[in-house]
Amino acid sequence: MATLGVPRIGRRRELKFALESYWSGKSPAADLLAMAKALRAASWREQHDRGVSKIPSNDFSLYDHVLDTVAMVGAVPARYAWTDCEVPLDIYFAMARGNQDQAADCGHAGDEHAANGHGLAAMEMTKWFDTNYHYIVPELTDDQSFALSSAKPVDHFLEAKALGIHTRPVLLGPVTFLKLAKSPEEGFNPIALLPRLLPVYEELLRRLKLAGADWVQIDEPALVVDLVPNERDALQFAYCRLSKAAPELKIMVATYFGSLGDNLETAISLPVAGLHVDLVRAPEQLETVGRLAQKELVLSLGLIDGRNVWRANLPAILDRIKPIVAGWPLDRVEIAPSCSMLHVPIDLDMETELDADVKSWLAFAAQKTGELVVLARALAEGRDAVAAELEASAEAAAVRATSAKVHDPLVEGRVASIKVGMTRRKSAFAVRSKLQADTFGLPSFPTTTIGSFPQTAEVRKARAAHAKGDLSYVDYEAFLKKEIEAAVRWQEEIGLDVLVHGEFERNDMVQYFAEQLCGFAFTQHGWVQSYGSRFVRPPIIIGDVSRQNPMTLHWWRYAQSLTPKPMKGMLTGPVTILNWSFVRDDLPRSAVCRQVALAIRDEASDLEKAGARMIQIDEAALREGLPLREADWEAYLDWAVECFRLASTAVGDATQIHTHMCYSEFGDIVDAIAEMDADVISIETSRSQMELLDTLRTFKYPNGIGPGVYDIHSPRVPEVGEISNLIMLARERLLDGQLWVNPDCGLKTRRWQEVRPALMNMVAAARAIREKSQTA
Repeated sequence: MATLGVPRIGRRRELKFALESYWSGKSPAADLLAMAKALRAASWREQHDRGVSKIPSNDFSLYDHVLDTVAMVGAVPARYAWTDCEVPLDIYFAMARGNQDQAADCGHAGDEHAANGHGLAAMEMTKWFDTNYHYIVPELTDDQSFALSSAKPVDHFLEAKALGIHTRPVLLGPVTFLKLAKSPEEGFNPIALLPRLLPVYEELLRRLKLAGADWVQIDEPALVVDLVPNERDALQFAYCRLSKAAPELKIMVATYFGSLGDNLETAISLPVAGLHVDLVRAPEQLETVGRLAQKELVLSLGLIDGRNVWRANLPAILDRIKPIVAGWPLDRVEIAPSCSMLHVPIDLDMETELDADVKSWLAFAAQKTGELVVLARALAEGRDAVAAELEASAEAAAVRATSAKVHDPLVEGRVASIKVGMTRRKSAFAVRSKLQADTFGLPSFPTTTIGSFPQTAEVRKARAAHAKGDLSYVDYEAFLKKEIEAAVRWQEEIGLDVLVHGEFERNDMVQYFAEQLCGFAFTQHGWVQSYGSRFVRPPIIIGDVSRQNPMTLHWWRYAQSLTPKPMKGMLTGPVTILNWSFVRDDLPRSAVCRQVALAIRDEASDLEKAGARMIQIDEAALREGLPLREADWEAYLDWAVECFRLASTAVGDATQIHTHMCYSEFGDIVDAIAEMDADVISIETSRSQMELLDTLRTFKYPNGIGPGVYDIHSPRVPEVGEISNLIMLARERLLDGQLWVNPDCGLKTRRWQEVRPALMNMVAAARAIREKSQTA
């Protein structure tokens, strides 16, 4: 049995705290690297002790495994002034986060905080397939050269070997790496670089073989997306080469996140020793397994959900697979999760406050490893060898299926009564926009922010003290009001046109709402990595969702009472709540989303009744839920857009609906964005130099747009000129009357020392361009 990959953050988020300590200059690189080594050792030992036979190495990363591959193959963009040596930490983190320090060369790799380049921008970041994990997008040119510039896969294999643990190194596949890359040269396809890239992989495989590896896992999730013939040819070409690089080193090609579909023939014809298939996302693939029996392949069955937290019904899984694998040699069947367990929390045993019934329905990475062991034993030794475990699994599934904590007839009835008219605004955008312009009287290029302001140590400390009962609600409310008032006064002072209250009362844009809705459960330690040191603790949708009371009204009323300027009401949209939660698996996602949409609709209606005339309903995660196959897009977008409109259309024409979307390729869904019919959308565009607006220009998108002009995922403070240039790039693509000026995303994770000057520069840039346009 294999685990494919495991969480790398540490049980107590050790990775987060070590990274942030290093980045802030409080600790040296040696401390960070020592902590990382300790995390790897603990993970390998735990898997070994639990009985895992194929333990992965090189699944650990200090920031992102795609960025690790960039460093490994020497694909560092020219602006980082890297020379031909091992990529040092300062350049590695500059690619991930940008920097604002003086240049340093390769010789400073051991210095604590050497940085490369003055004011260097980070590389672009986007979502890893349809997950909530972000990866750094490789930047490749048509004259790109590659060289093995990091021995990390070999180093980690030897590290585990020194502990007496034999591992299976994990590599991101060369074709998937190139398919995920982008190029500044229009029309250039990075797949064309494959012949230049493969020698690096070949050399690495030879080094792994010399180090003692007998298997290597090469992840090619590109095999579950739509491929064109030359990409299938590229896979054949790549693995013909790689299989010969170190003939005695066996290759397991891992596919996940969906069905092989029309790529099945390509996958099973690759000259490799093993193939992993995802039987959770694509259970229908099991029917094709019989075809693989005629090849000398080890088949890795992805039977346990590596992306969700539900306990598996082990007897049902065995019933499904036993007839298919009956008679197969045991050494040609591998039991595995559907994908790396990077996407789930570490250990359910740490959760001491969960409802006992709910806890019995769940499994985190540690428990999923246990489920894999049970399945492997049942196949190898028979069901009697694990009878108690199978009985407990079946009982938990039966209790959950009938629990009143899951099913609410009132919610189900309300969803059934949804009418088409509930998903349409009263008038078209052309009519609404005139009413809204008269209502607000905003200047051209109005400035605003996306919603949140820095969650300082003081804010987090007060929230924790209140949660523990050490700070009374009266004192906590007084503290929050003080923070809100200070934020409002500062926004007025610098001249922002549309204000926000700062969201100091919110722990997370999804969890805050989930905690006030019925149908959710929450963890204390259920952290998963979103990117770098950004970890999230997704709520768990355990049952039917409904709203009992207003969730944001109190804080909006207070904030609006402080200023005559428009104060946005801030809500999280239903699709984002769905996609950023662990969703129940006993209902279609569309049905769950409609329940959430009705709850948000009630909140938007209450805000408008209280006087709110701008309401932002963020759908940051709408694009990431898009199925990986284009044939499945329409069905998803139909219900996702319907749910946003269900949440946003209870208001009148004069009420302006905003929405925000995070890093995504919006060209794929521009029709759906238009169908959402938000009055203003804000999107993340600063890292792509407004490239994402090209699609909206071609489409002639009519509504308001706030393209991000300040990259909040980097500690850099952009200068006025830099922001002005981005605004001018936006003006080349869109009408002035459409444009809003705002940061890329919320500012919760940044420090006030960065936020204050950045927003002041943003306002100054907007004013300067406003004045120029008025005198032109």
